[in-house]
Amino acid sequence: MIEPVHVPTFGARVRRVLLPVALAVFSVVGSFGASRGQTDRHEPDWFMVVLLLVGALSLYWLRTKPIPVLWATVISTLIYMLREYPWGPVVFAFVIAVFTTIRLGHRLAGWVGLITLYVGHVGGRMILGINEQGVYQVLLVGTCFCVLGFLAELFRAHRDRVMAAARTREEEELRRAGEERLRIAQELHDVVAHHISLINVQASTALHLVDRQPEQAAPALSAIKDASKEALVELRSIVGVLRQSDESAPRTPVAGLDHLDHLISRTERAGLEVHKIVHGEPRPLPSGLDRAAFRIIQESLTNVVRHARATSATVRIQYGEQTLVLQIDDNGDCLAAAPQEGNGISGMRERATALGGTLTANRTPAGGLRITATLPL
Repeated sequence: MIEPVHVPTFGARVRRVLLPVALAVFSVVGSFGASRGQTDRHEPDWFMVVLLLVGALSLYWLRTKPIPVLWATVISTLIYMLREYPWGPVVFAFVIAVFTTIRLGHRLAGWVGLITLYVGHVGGRMILGINEQGVYQVLLVGTCFCVLGFLAELFRAHRDRVMAAARTREEEELRRAGEERLRIAQELHDVVAHHISLINVQASTALHLVDRQPEQAAPALSAIKDASKEALVELRSIVGVLRQSDESAPRTPVAGLDHLDHLISRTERAGLEVHKIVHGEPRPLPSGLDRAAFRIIQESLTNVVRHARATSATVRIQYGEQTLVLQIDDNGDCLAAAPQEGNGISGMRERATALGGTLTANRTPAGGLRITATLPL
């Protein structure tokens, strides 16, 4: 994958300048120094300096324009070799350009540059009649070029693996964030629907009694006050999670089955008689399962209060060895054999499915609605 272009910072610009300038100085000084022991090579001149500067200084644009820089180093290095200037640091610019080009993902251009310089060097010497190199030297140079290319490929593969791992981590974080947003949305729906339903029922009761029996309207108004207060507390807690204002553990425990009695008491104040039946030995549950079980019961009772026109409901909890079974029945009116699902039942089913369980909504023999959730332990 080709690396995207970023706007360099001041420090990055300084580093981009230092490498070409340092390499240019080293190449020129080193080539003049190496020429003293190579009397059979062409004497250094101004054109040699130009070729060395072109190859080294072009590396300044290596990150933004790797292919043109690669060809600039190929051409300058090839001309330098064919003119038989002294052997020295001339190949450094070409090696850096090829290595970086392949590592950045321009594999074809890098290998074409390698082959072009090798073939141009060997073929050019034959055409110009420079034949002092034997077969051994030709093969040795070819081997060095291949090693350079394969090393660049190894670094490119490592870079791709690192980038793929980073993308995988980012996708995993996005997936977890999406799941967390879904969970928070479900929490908001359950909290708002439950408390607003209770407030609505109690407000209707208060309006009905305020003129006829004003002394009996006070309990309904008190229930409205308590329900609204609890709704605000829970909403503030959920919004605090969204704001991520506190990375420490929550100050209040997450609602679970240990809050069930309070939920039943609050629901009964809305006029619905609730019976709780527990089978098996109650025991601590994983937090996710405990929270989901409580929210399923809460949403079921909310639906009964809002839609069922029921006077009583029964909550059955069965602690098994492998599963936790929840069953909520009411004595209201459910005319359809398979009740239509709204947001409430769909949300409960999503909670159960997220834990690997199931949830069904059917009509009871008496005509009410039965919610059955089976959650694996």
